[in-house]
Amino acid sequence: MLNVYEQIDSNKRRSFWVIAIFIAFMTAFGYFYSYIYGADYSFVFIAVFISGIGSWISYYNSDKIALSMAGAHPVTHKSHPIYYNIVQNLSGVARIPVPKIYVIDSPALNAFATGRDPDHATVAVTQGLLDKLTRTEVEGVVAHELSHIRNFDTRLMTIVAILVGSIAMILDWSWRISWHRGGSRDNNKEGNAIIMVIGIIFIILAPIIGQLIQLAISRRREFYADASAALITKQPSGLVGALKKIAANESIQLETANTATAHLYIDDPVTSETHGNWLAKLFSTHPPIADRIKALEGYNE
Repeated sequence: MLNVYEQIDSNKRRSFWVIAIFIAFMTAFGYFYSYIYGADYSFVFIAVFISGIGSWISYYNSDKIALSMAGAHPVTHKSHPIYYNIVQNLSGVARIPVPKIYVIDSPALNAFATGRDPDHATVAVTQGLLDKLTRTEVEGVVAHELSHIRNFDTRLMTIVAILVGSIAMILDWSWRISWHRGGSRDNNKEGNAIIMVIGIIFIILAPIIGQLIQLAISRRREFYADASAALITKQPSGLVGALKKIAANESIQLETANTATAHLYIDDPVTSETHGNWLAKLFSTHPPIADRIKALEGYNE
């Protein structure tokens, strides 16, 4: 059975391989696109660059956008002393600057972290979470969010978003170019027909494949943040208790949440958790809470 440190190392390795697969996928996509449409690889790099500009603009304003969409407001030590102290104390343990501290006025149980790096980070929790969780459970949730900040998960997901956005842009441009050119390039070599067929199928499925890889990375980072939170607090039971209460109160909706920000939260506030539906899990931003609890309860404390 894995202890906390071994689980974190395992999650790091899995995250590395998922990202490596994404890079290999983008390379294959560029090859097939260039082969079928007769374009050189510079076209692919241009598409990545242009989509990256838009993504980086959003990236540098991600905290303001997310907080505004969530309807969060800043709090002080006077208004929320326990919550404020928890964030300050755990930030010291995690060895990161104290992030800006926000609250969402909602009875739902949820939380998220945002910001491009530890020096420009924010933590926000719902008032419902503060009202219904014990101090130890709140510490588990806050430690989970601080782990996302310390592990640069926001930066990672931005890079992945750039890659996924590039696929959409390349496909859009390719159809336009193909229309003006009257289709893909001529190829009379019968031996290359198989490559053409594979390439066309690959390009058609590319947006779905890219989205699935992005979601897989998101789910893996949640496991990683859970393990890191257990290491920070030294009490996995706190996050376990919090996740159980969050799961029991999923019927209380967070009205300000939407699909654009769902991946930020500790639990998906938009899609209800499904049990036994492998297809729904495949397209989920978060792993099932039951699986997360099982992993945390398996740690050697």
